[in-house]
Amino acid sequence: MKDRPEGIDESALRHALDAWGPGTTALDYVPLGFGDYHWTAETPGGRRFVTLSDLTEKYHCGIGPEAAWHGLKRAMDTAAELADRGLGPADGGFVVAPLRTARGESVRRIGERYAVAVFPWLEGAAGDFGDEPAAAERAEAIGMLAALHGERPPAAARALPPELSARGRLEAALTAVREPWTGGPRSEPARELLAEHAGAVRGRLDDLDRLTARVLARGAAPVVTHGEPHPGNVLRHGDRRFLLDWDTAGLALPERDLWLVARDDADLDRYAGLTGRVPDPEALALYRLRWSLEDVDAFVAWFRSPHTATADLEQAWRGFSDTVNMLLS
Repeated sequence: MKDRPEGIDESALRHALDAWGPGTTALDYVPLGFGDYHWTAETPGGRRFVTLSDLTEKYHCGIGPEAAWHGLKRAMDTAAELADRGLGPADGGFVVAPLRTARGESVRRIGERYAVAVFPWLEGAAGDFGDEPAAAERAEAIGMLAALHGERPPAAARALPPELSARGRLEAALTAVREPWTGGPRSEPARELLAEHAGAVRGRLDDLDRLTARVLARGAAPVVTHGEPHPGNVLRHGDRRFLLDWDTAGLALPERDLWLVARDDADLDRYAGLTGRVPDPEALALYRLRWSLEDVDAFVAWFRSPHTATADLEQAWRGFSDTVNMLLS
């Protein structure tokens, strides 16, 4: 995030980082990404990358701080176990998992609202969410996904059904467009946009239900998925590629990852050749639609809540507008 988190100072963060070993000598905020807060930390063991998660906003991990904490912990534990098996960068792998504390924890809580994880520092450059990788880069990403999907599920991996995380909340917002929203500067614009397209959004929810019923009826086995293997979460360093941001990890159909990477039949054929599993077109459509509806719900929840004008808010507004228009196409 570009804006720093509310209600926490760096002294509390430094204290929490002592669990990974005392002696942090420098802590510098990095205005990077969207969703979590990041710092670089200089420690006796070398440079580290620190991520702070706001549990009140971690909807994909659980609704509310307590549920989000447990969901986040299971996702981080899943990634950590994959790295323990030899899939981490130090062993030539691609899973950039959180480092464990002296007590073996992959993530620690700071108060009721926040949780912190520490990652190895890796040189390289990541892309952006909207990038369109060339065929060779997609092939590399599909290779990573094929290897991940073939792994035995870690004990911590939680099942992630294709239903929306907070269906009731989005439906309540669709009903609430009849009354003014007063959370902040983007409340009324968001209400007006959602009110204008409420029928179309409800129709897309019905489409999601139909796709979910048909896909689940086939009984395909779930696999370990990353959840967001888009270019913004792929770090490139020379000829190596690494997958970042494992807070969305869990058990789901492989199409949960594939729709974000595959662009044509050649990509899907490559995955089938590596895994022996032919991607399901309806499952790809299901997860593509689910992504957009999840975004609409998360943005609307933000705009209906108390908020002020910030750079992150404006980025959220652009994302909300684009997503609503995408649902109409």
